[in-house]
Amino acid sequence: MPKKKEKDHARMKRGAYEAEMRHLHGELVAMQEWVKASGAKICVVFEGRDTAGKGGTIKRITERVSPRVFRVVALPTPTERERTQMYAQRYVAHFPAGGEVVIFDRSWYNRAGVERVMGFCTPDETERFLQSVPVWEKAMTDSGILLLKYWLEVSPDEQTRRLESRIHDPRKVWKLSDMDLKSYRHWYDYSRARDEMLARTDTTWAPWFVANTDDKKRARLNIISHLLSQVPYEPLKPRDVKLPRRQEAGGYRDPALPLRHIPTPYGELS
Repeated sequence: MPKKKEKDHARMKRGAYEAEMRHLHGELVAMQEWVKASGAKICVVFEGRDTAGKGGTIKRITERVSPRVFRVVALPTPTERERTQMYAQRYVAHFPAGGEVVIFDRSWYNRAGVERVMGFCTPDETERFLQSVPVWEKAMTDSGILLLKYWLEVSPDEQTRRLESRIHDPRKVWKLSDMDLKSYRHWYDYSRARDEMLARTDTTWAPWFVANTDDKKRARLNIISHLLSQVPYEPLKPRDVKLPRRQEAGGYRDPALPLRHIPTPYGELS
């Protein structure tokens, strides 16, 4: 008799997930303070299939840190002017300065993925990109930028489930684009493009890190903990902080201004 297929591990419970995320958020804040103090330059690239969880992962990374330090770059379709520029030009403008962490929600690797599969660039343009990108990523790291590249991978069945949830959930319908529907048909074209891209652009100075994201909670924790392990930050020292005493009112009274108060159908705040 054939052996029974082992069941996948149970999805992570919300309570355990939030407890671990709280700890990681504290570490991200510590990393942020080190980046500010040291003038480090960190660039994080997130790539992957549609619905793989790039946006959700980036949101969890950035929700407790300063947007002045952590910048998210999600570039729209290039303008007519940008189409005439050197391909990397519009991305270079967003590279981090000292004391910054820049996160690309999709990046220059569009050329090796969606542009290639959907016919938005020629085979020659894709080939030139794959030949040149390791060279200018070497220039990035030589300039002092710590470059981290993550590929988020989702299974065919889980991608289908997530796309269907976008169709039927009014909170998610904005996530469903015409391009998502077109690219859904090209699963194996994307697989071939991904395989060549990873093989040709995985280098010692800018390696790829691949995460399975069928379990979103575990994936986010794994990615954030890995990111932290790649940055040589120092833990925060506890601060002994006491709130100062407030000033006296000095005769101040709340004015009777003609304000328009918000209705409270859910009850007054306690």
